[in-house]
Amino acid sequence: MQEKDREKIALFRFKLISPILTGQVNSQKEYLAEIATETHNVPYYGPKEYVPKTIAGWLNDYRQGGFEALKPKRRSDRGKSRKITPGLKEIILENRKEYPERSASLFYDQLIAEKKIKPSDISYSTLLRFLKRENLMPGSPRSEGERKRFAHDRVNALWQGDVLSGPYLTVEGRKLKTYLSAFIDDHSRIIPYAMFFRNERFSTVRTVLTEAILRRGIPEIIYVDNAKIYRSDRLSFACASLGINLVHTKPYDPASKGKIERFFLTVRKRFIPLLTEHDLSSLDNLNQRFFSWLEEDYHRKPHRAIDMSPLDKYMAQISRVKTLDDPEKLKMLFLKREKRRVKHDATISVDSTLYEVSPLFIGKKVEVRFNPQTYENIYYYSEGKLIGKAEKVEYADNAKAKRKKNISFNKLTVEDEDNV
Repeated sequence: MQEKDREKIALFRFKLISPILTGQVNSQKEYLAEIATETHNVPYYGPKEYVPKTIAGWLNDYRQGGFEALKPKRRSDRGKSRKITPGLKEIILENRKEYPERSASLFYDQLIAEKKIKPSDISYSTLLRFLKRENLMPGSPRSEGERKRFAHDRVNALWQGDVLSGPYLTVEGRKLKTYLSAFIDDHSRIIPYAMFFRNERFSTVRTVLTEAILRRGIPEIIYVDNAKIYRSDRLSFACASLGINLVHTKPYDPASKGKIERFFLTVRKRFIPLLTEHDLSSLDNLNQRFFSWLEEDYHRKPHRAIDMSPLDKYMAQISRVKTLDDPEKLKMLFLKREKRRVKHDATISVDSTLYEVSPLFIGKKVEVRFNPQTYENIYYYSEGKLIGKAEKVEYADNAKAKRKKNISFNKLTVEDEDNV
């Protein structure tokens, strides 16, 4: 099982226990009993059922060891060959992209008929388990269910997030589209943070959520739609690490996020009509005007749904706000993750640039985490643990550097390990 699979399983387990952690259930015993009656589509394993004791064990593991404790223990036969080889897996995934809606049996027969696989390579039952584990089975329709109005009674109990198509900028005679990315607190209707961007990318969500948490505290639940930017593993890992339950709406169901949609309507009616040519001449001008309107108008005017201003409602429960003790931690949580094999000269390549790591990892794979927009800092991990910061190779310095003797791994002392 790869580290990515272990993280997906941990995210699945966190999702099951998060309603207990965030106080959304009245009776833990009843909730666990209800969950135990369902069949769950578990990453890597496929459909499974669990007894209440197992789920309660995950809850205890999380309280003692955090998100890392929810990962499955590593197999004792780790590193041995498996039935589905990496090459075979690549063939299956590549063809499944082309025919995602075909049944598993038809897909299996098709692969054999086209001589892309042989029956001796993989059995139908093994392929079926693989497709279920990777969530590659044809989707089934979901019932609409009953919809009821709701409002949480605590500040930061739930944030709704979404993106609005904003006004066009006019820059050097060109029309440039904008997008407003925002979160709203379900209880107070305050906007933890919102900002206009020139695109819809993960970086916009990272920026807005980071600023929102730093300014208004950590929410218990984040409620967003199924857009690609909200389905990023980086967002899921960051939320789970902070103890945030990331919940996605049903596809094509904007009404389920009524409060953020209502805020966007307010933006269209009360903000956009006020914009001047100067405001729309650059993204900075647009955001400066928006920030002023948000703080001076929206946050301070009485909101009809709560009979007071969003700022007053938020400040009334300021003592309940959970803040982040280490703001630098956010930067690490949202980093992109990739695998690299350490070369014989103890270097790895990131964005066509060489970086030096500990020679202890020569020939081994490490996970690198970095900001793909800046590439300022490259951190490398092994087994999910931070090893250190990779240093950019300076060829001129290395030419003058005194060479060290080869390290003997068998004779490595405790002192040597501490210095690596």
